[in-house]
Amino acid sequence: MTSSAGTFVPPTKRQIGLVMIGLVTGMFLAALDQTVVATSIRTIGDDLNGLTVQAWVTTAYLIAATVSTPLYGKLSDIFGRKPLYFVALSLFVVGSGLAAVASTMYELAIYRFIQGAGGGGLMGLAIIILGDVLSPRERTKYQAAFFVVFGVASVLGPVVGGFFAGTDTLLGIDGWRWIFLVNVPLGLGALVLVMKVLNIPAHNHEARRIDWWGSAFLISSLAPLLTVLEQGSEWGWTSPLTLGLLTLSLGSAVSFVWNERRMGEDALIPLRMFQHRTVKVATIVNFIMGVAMFGGLAGLPLYLQISRGMTPTEAGLSMLPFTFGIILVAGSSAQVIRRTGHYKSFPIAGVFLLLSGTLFLSRVEYTTPFVEVAFGAFLFGMGLGGLMQPLLLAVQNALPARDNGAGTASVIFFRQIGGSLGTAIFLSLLFSQVPTDISDAFAQTSTTPEFRQVIVDEAVTTDPLNAAVIDAINSGNVTSAEGSPLSLDDTSFVENLHPVLAAPFKSGFADAIGRLLWWASGIIVIALGVIVFLPSIPLRETSGVEQMALDRHKDASA
Repeated sequence: MTSSAGTFVPPTKRQIGLVMIGLVTGMFLAALDQTVVATSIRTIGDDLNGLTVQAWVTTAYLIAATVSTPLYGKLSDIFGRKPLYFVALSLFVVGSGLAAVASTMYELAIYRFIQGAGGGGLMGLAIIILGDVLSPRERTKYQAAFFVVFGVASVLGPVVGGFFAGTDTLLGIDGWRWIFLVNVPLGLGALVLVMKVLNIPAHNHEARRIDWWGSAFLISSLAPLLTVLEQGSEWGWTSPLTLGLLTLSLGSAVSFVWNERRMGEDALIPLRMFQHRTVKVATIVNFIMGVAMFGGLAGLPLYLQISRGMTPTEAGLSMLPFTFGIILVAGSSAQVIRRTGHYKSFPIAGVFLLLSGTLFLSRVEYTTPFVEVAFGAFLFGMGLGGLMQPLLLAVQNALPARDNGAGTASVIFFRQIGGSLGTAIFLSLLFSQVPTDISDAFAQTSTTPEFRQVIVDEAVTTDPLNAAVIDAINSGNVTSAEGSPLSLDDTSFVENLHPVLAAPFKSGFADAIGRLLWWASGIIVIALGVIVFLPSIPLRETSGVEQMALDRHKDASA
């Protein structure tokens, strides 16, 4: 993509296609690894004799991926995209290979951190690279593919994880180890392809400083915060450890903002970007979208598994309507934006669809026909399809080309932070409310003839698990503490109960999850009030590299 003289030559369709294959593969693997461990962690923990520390395996990846995203964006603005992409994908492949041979859960957590340190750059850099080589209008159809891949990976993650975890051995290797092992050949193939075909002119970074203090403050702010969000429910939200980490996080966040002001143009996240109304609006809406997407949708797979009795694999496949919604709107919006050059209507429609889907799903009961659940998930996916690409495109189009990396990474970064907050807060609220909902459901059904007949049926009461539920009802404590056969830490017992005794558990979970989605819809209303202020700026006809050359020429002429 550069001539012998060093000038930028727009890539051919073949070159774009080859680069896209590599970038999409890397993005798919990174997105997959955010969810693939969820359904396999019990098998992994049992095999490595460390189930009690299983949360650190997912937390390590989340912390590394979130913290590293803005670092990759800014550093790629200084040193260029290709070297940083090489680092990101190499770290991901090395971390995957090490995770596949881990012998303890602590080792696996460390290797997952290395994975996350690479994965944090794969999605952001893929979109940044596309912004360098294509104009905003031309890149729409390719960016749509990225977000479709993200949606597919989010759904397939639990399915793939469940499949490998359910396989004892494959080619003589423990089934769960293939979750990480398959990343190695695919990642190496993507690395070779991108490194061979991608050729973007090197950036001039002679006069640029690296914001080391900003990086340190960002890490010391986000790492404690994300750790608390993942572990807080276990430690206790008011425990000294939780409060101490939150204090450290807040102090580091204040120091980070002070340092970014001091660094000016060399800041990790230049604060002047947020003076632009497009960036302000997109940041707020992306944050809310992250809260709604990851927080609200965190409850839907639980509903499918607990209230409807699906396996993790079945629940993952049942989320396909959500993916189809993303594909439909992301693909169609890309075509319209490319043809017209206008994007504002799609984020507005996306928020409406997201709100409609969330409100529709908040009505679910454990007896709700699956077709209604699928329709709600489809609406939810359509909303995200209308938001993801146009918001990112708006930010890239509004900012100077020199900020393509930092701006793009910031959009993704705030969505990830919103997702982490949403997941932690909503699931904490869910499990704090569900015991009351289950007790209320038992109170409503305890007077029915079917229920009175079951609790005196000797064929039912001789089963120890059924007897435990009946004893809990008589004692007034249906959801017992950890270690009890009725502990909500492991809800698999529900499927082994007599249907009449299981129904209040399923109904209580459905009620709690419906309330969770209702709260999510309230947050989305805020996004609806913000998105109308998104400016509509005509899309540029030049690529990022071409625009930077024009900007340098203007500066030299001034």
